[in-house]
Amino acid sequence: MKLGLLYSRVRVEEKLLVEALDARGVTYDRINDQDAEFDLNDPGPWRNYDVILERCINHSRALSALRILNDWGIPTVNTAHVADVCGNKLVTSSALVRCGVPTTRIKVAFTPESAIKAIEELGYPAVLKPAVGSWGRLLSKINDREAAEAVLEHKEVLGSYHHSIFYIQEFIRKPSRDIRAFVVGDETIAAIYRTAEHWITNTARGGKASNCPVTPELNRICVAASQAVGGGITGVDLLEDPDRGYLVNEVNYTIEFRNSIATTGVDIPNRIIDYVLAVGRGEIKPFMGISDFRL
Repeated sequence: MKLGLLYSRVRVEEKLLVEALDARGVTYDRINDQDAEFDLNDPGPWRNYDVILERCINHSRALSALRILNDWGIPTVNTAHVADVCGNKLVTSSALVRCGVPTTRIKVAFTPESAIKAIEELGYPAVLKPAVGSWGRLLSKINDREAAEAVLEHKEVLGSYHHSIFYIQEFIRKPSRDIRAFVVGDETIAAIYRTAEHWITNTARGGKASNCPVTPELNRICVAASQAVGGGITGVDLLEDPDRGYLVNEVNYTIEFRNSIATTGVDIPNRIIDYVLAVGRGEIKPFMGISDFRL
């Protein structure tokens, strides 16, 4: 078997994955996405890989590479379908609702006027997010109409694609924490609480990690959320509502796990490699969303 590791930068996670591959004696190439090139009519050296593990930081590069590789029939972890769904919070939320996964109330609007109406229907406070983004950036907690008008005006004037769709989420009065769960295939292998005094609890924004027990209920909801977006290896973020229990907030497709190995006692890099090798051997067939139509 030959594996390709497609990456942007060798972070702690990539170092740990490389160490796991070396320890197993797996044949692999490290492929920096800055050097990668694709001839759409000829896979060339890409056809030599049994599986590609995608670890790009840039979503556009990841999605483009995965789409080409999957159209060539080359197995990838994760697939272009998963990257496409998870890369847009609106699409993720729609998939979760479609599959009956418990999630927060979401409203979507296209103009500041309709966004104000949607926010007031949800009630203050509400959360305004860019549909495309990560690491808890550009999130706004809207406490009243004046704040709503100001933030919406800023987004309209900025005028970029990221701000042209208004994704509005109900504010959940969580217990100063959220949950990040790690799903590999059909199992939630580990989970952490991310605790902070601020309402944004991402570890990238200063949240502190501690172990979260994986109960049967947590596992059931997290696996369902992962399957809703296409399966594979995902990070499922959940909020705890005092009345409704677990609500899935987001699903991530290129997971960061450096703060979670010692916290949970789970060897996350090797669990990831277990899954990737199983895909490479053909034991797991990831859904690649490829049409069977042929002219």
